[in-house]
Parts: sequence; C-alpha cells; structure tokens
Amino acid sequence: MEEKTVSGILSHEHTKAHLTDVNYMPPLFEAVPLGIQHVLAMFVGNVTPALIIASAIDAPDEMRVFLVQAAMFVAGVATLVQTLGLGPIGAKVPIVMGTSFGFVPVIIPIAQTSGLPAVMGACFVGGLAMALVGFFIRHVRFLFPAVVTGTFVLLIGIILLPVGFAYVGGGFGAPDFGAPRHLWVAFLVFCITVGINQFTKGFLSEMGVLLGIVVGYLVAIPLGMVNFSSVGTASWVALPQPFAIGLEFVPVAIIGVVVMSVVTSAESIGDIAGTVIGGANRQPTSKELSGGVMADGLASSFAAIFNAFPQISFSQNVGLVALTGVASRYVVAIGGGFLLIAGLFPKVGAFVTTIPNAVLGGAVIIMFGMIASAGIKMLSLVDLNKRNMIIIGVSVAVAIGLRGQPALYENASAGVKAMLESGLIPGAIAAIVLNLILPGKEVIDHGDE
Repeated sequence: MEEKTVSGILSHEHTKAHLTDVNYMPPLFEAVPLGIQHVLAMFVGNVTPALIIASAIDAPDEMRVFLVQAAMFVAGVATLVQTLGLGPIGAKVPIVMGTSFGFVPVIIPIAQTSGLPAVMGACFVGGLAMALVGFFIRHVRFLFPAVVTGTFVLLIGIILLPVGFAYVGGGFGAPDFGAPRHLWVAFLVFCITVGINQFTKGFLSEMGVLLGIVVGYLVAIPLGMVNFSSVGTASWVALPQPFAIGLEFVPVAIIGVVVMSVVTSAESIGDIAGTVIGGANRQPTSKELSGGVMADGLASSFAAIFNAFPQISFSQNVGLVALTGVASRYVVAIGGGFLLIAGLFPKVGAFVTTIPNAVLGGAVIIMFGMIASAGIKMLSLVDLNKRNMIIIGVSVAVAIGLRGQPALYENASAGVKAMLESGLIPGAIAAIVLNLILPGKEVIDHGDE
C-alpha cells in the first residue's frame, strides 16, 4: 500500500516536471485539444486587425476575405517557426504568433494616403529592422526600460480606443453609423464578454471574447446585420499568393513602421519572458530572447510578402500557458498547424468577414482598454519620480495632442502626415529620446546576458 502511494507521488512529480519542460510532447489526445484551445484564444485577435484596416480603407468584400485568409496562413507559419525553430530563428518556447494590434494606428493613415502596397513595403523593411534588434539584443535593450515600454503600451491602448468605438457605431463610413441596432448589439457583446471573464473561472473565463462574439453574431442575424454573400462566392481551397498586393517603398511610411517595429521588440521580449517564467518556471535565456525577436521580425517581413500585417507574440496565450501549466512548445506548434490549414480555405476567411462591425466593436473596446491597463500596470512598477513623470507626460501629450489637432501639420507631405496622425510614432520617439537625454537613466538588468 505504501509502495503504491510512493509510486503514485513519484509518477505525479515526473508528470509535473514534464509539463514544465518546453521540449516535452504530451500524448496526441491531450496535445491536440490543448493546441486548438490556443487557436481559439487568439483567433479573433489575429483576424481583427485585418478587418479594422480593411474597413478603414473601405475595401471590397473579396479583399477582406483575402486579408483574413492571409492573416491565418501567416500566423500559422510564424507560430511553427517560433516554436520549432529554423536554425537560430525562433525562441523554441510555446509562443503563439499573430497579427499585431500595435501597428494598426500606424498602418491606417499610411493605407489611407499611400495605399496597401506602401503598407506592405514599410512592413517588410520594419520586419528586417526588428530582426536586427533580435540579433543585437544585448546591445539595444538599454533603449527599452520599463518607463519607455510601459508608456508605449499605454499609448497603443489609448490610441486604438477611438477605432474600437467606430466599430461600435457600425464601422468606418457606415451609412447607418450610430443606429440603435449597432449600439445595442455592441453593448450585448460587451456585457457578455465582461460577465464571462469576471464571473467564471478557468478555461471558460479565457473564452469570454469568443463567446461574446458568438452570441452577438447570432443576435445580429435576425436583425439583418449579417450578409453571407461573400461565403457563397469564396473558393473552397486557395494557395497563398505572394506579392498579390505588392510592395512599394515610401520613405516616410518606412520610417514610421521601422520606429514602431523597434519599439515593439520590447513587447516581444516581455511576452517571451512571461511565457518561460509562467510555464517553465525559469528565466529565459539570451538565445531564446534573441531567436524569438528575430522570428517576430522575419515573420513580419514574410507576412508583407504574403499580404498580411506585422506579426507579434500574443499576450493572451502567455496567460493561457500559465493557466494550463503546460509549457510544451509542440502543443502550440499543433495550434500553428491548424491556423496554417485554415488559411488555405477561403470560405473560413469569408465566414469571419461576415461578423458585423458592431459585434467586433463590443469586444475590441475591452481588448484595447486592457492594453491600456497593461501599460498602466507596467508603469506602476516604475519609480514615478520627476524624471519618469516627464517622460510619461510629454510622450502622452505629444501622441494625443498631435493626433487630435491634424490642422497643425496640414501642409506637411502625405507621408509625414501619416506618421504624425498615428500619434504612436511621435509618442514613442519622445519616450525613447527623453529617456536617453534626461539625467538619472534607469539601469536594466540583463540577466544571463
């Protein structure tokens, strides 16, 4: 009896050790549903930036379907590279990749003034810049202390919120913008999402956004807000089409996206560290951080070639790794395989594009608000002395002020306008420069570097 007990304890401890090993492969009957769960947790967040950008430029339905399909395919490829590795590229930890929300405020004005080919060209160069940051990571981390990264994340959330509320009203340019049916459906999705997130536990709590959108979608159908015509006309199977949108290299657009890419490297570093600490109970190695950021950058360049937007590690999946306690990179790789396969079937993308803007709006305003909250949380760990308060205050003032008063630079070139209108680029530049020139610079712990 005693021997059984001891054996049981040893077996349990052995299993627990395996679960925190990034190189452990669980049995397929466990690994497959765990991988699908990762896809479900990030699916909406992955395709929503493409839908927002398409709506901002009033893209036709077939273009929306195409962009969603590209987003799924590229996220799948990027996740496989990040988890399984390609030489020195990839963190080889359970990181889920997807389309970055952070670039949306920068991309929209570029797309509206210079077109999608200029966006793709800028994103291609920006991805290479991020890859360089990953390669030289130990030499450039001084640019991203907590006061800079926290301010950056806060600004992303604040600047994206007006976009979210445009969706609540029915989307950019909607003829019935602000109609009661849009507002009520968005409010329903908002309430369901918050309710599930706050009043349930475990996996169900993680699925609040998805469940809110599903209920909102079902309610929107009898209200005449869902149009299935794009699903009927979409092909069943289609191979990826590199350079279908094309690449145009507009200097000012490139500058804005490159700055954004360099600053976003800090988010990637944080997500890799959070995944390894929360799942494997250890600090990330320099090799993992370098490979992970390089994978983010090269995946973003790959995305531009295959008609998708910049890629980044998904924070919600970092939390899911900690929640499940399963740190296996192969579980996440299985999820990446599902994403890649979904990207080969245009009807899947077409179905996603039938989700009404108001339904997405009820969910994304929460997601954008949570991004701002994450920035506040990061800043709460910073010593809010006179120096750091100046960095935060001036950066927010520059970002929000310039974005709110476009008449100040109405005579500037289209490219400069796009960069200033984003708000995020001038705000990020202000944070980085002030951190470098003001006395009392924060010292970053480089750990094992």
